[in-house]
Amino acid sequence: MKPVYSYPTLIGDVDLDVVSVTVDGKDLHYNKVSKPERTVALHEAERTKWNTARLALRASVPERELTEGSWSDVSCLAILTEKATNARSTVRLTRETGGEWTGTIDLSHARHARRANLSLTVTAEVDGVAGRVIGGAEQDWFVDLTSSKPVRQRDVEIIEEDFRDGPLAWLKPYKESAWIVDTSADLPRVYLNTTAVEGLVELMNSGSGSGEEKLLRDLAASQIAQDAWTAMFHSAVSNLDKDEDGTPQLPGGWREAVLKTMLPEVIPDRQLTDALYEIERRRTDGIGWAEIQTRIQYSAGRRSRLTRTLTVAVRSVHQSNARSTR
Repeated sequence: MKPVYSYPTLIGDVDLDVVSVTVDGKDLHYNKVSKPERTVALHEAERTKWNTARLALRASVPERELTEGSWSDVSCLAILTEKATNARSTVRLTRETGGEWTGTIDLSHARHARRANLSLTVTAEVDGVAGRVIGGAEQDWFVDLTSSKPVRQRDVEIIEEDFRDGPLAWLKPYKESAWIVDTSADLPRVYLNTTAVEGLVELMNSGSGSGEEKLLRDLAASQIAQDAWTAMFHSAVSNLDKDEDGTPQLPGGWREAVLKTMLPEVIPDRQLTDALYEIERRRTDGIGWAEIQTRIQYSAGRRSRLTRTLTVAVRSVHQSNARSTR
């Protein structure tokens, strides 16, 4: 989604490419860098301990617009951030001929934990105001420290944990819950409680069993999925970044995928930009927020196929009862 500014901005495409990566001075294998996925995977990067990954960057900016536009003091900035650690690094790329900008940016292993975002922003002096954003790459890169494969979209992680006597103290208050959805990390996690419901984890991990067991497993999986979709949507809209005009911006990572999937059903008949603005307005002032909860539940239910699974289960019960009364 491109933000709208009250001053001239670039019309042409701005793009960012990771040309190569070195880890402590040694080249990272090419299969750890995916241009289609726009992702770099640093887990198991030929060594268990490393200090610094250096990314060689190349950006393309429409040269003719830069030359003929009504701005000056143009800068091309590569920005590396990670919300989990509040780490932020910025480098100024060097302008080359033909509209290319090049440079390197370092990722310190000590300052990052999971997944960092690499973005590109073009700034300039416009109407006497320095440092105004006039463009940027449409899609960020991911630098993943926990994945050995450069995959952009990842699934929800399922973790089995003893909420009552396990090592994670923050789970102890939820010891009576069968599962908890955690959306605080770069990858959503569902924690399955191994002690709340006897046999639940074994049932979920089983690929066989009777028809009744399969129905119960499908129902539990659908309910977990609905809870996960609901929690992820709320997390995605809870802290949206805004541009200088106050317009909410689409977040990156899995939150972007969740909003693109669910917003058309939560705020129907709206363009994505308008829907994002509307959901932020309703969340902030509270007007119409109760209605939104119903739509979120509906959308999450569709994603989890809960209605379909419940229909199969109810039909099976009716058939079983009919057979027993014959």
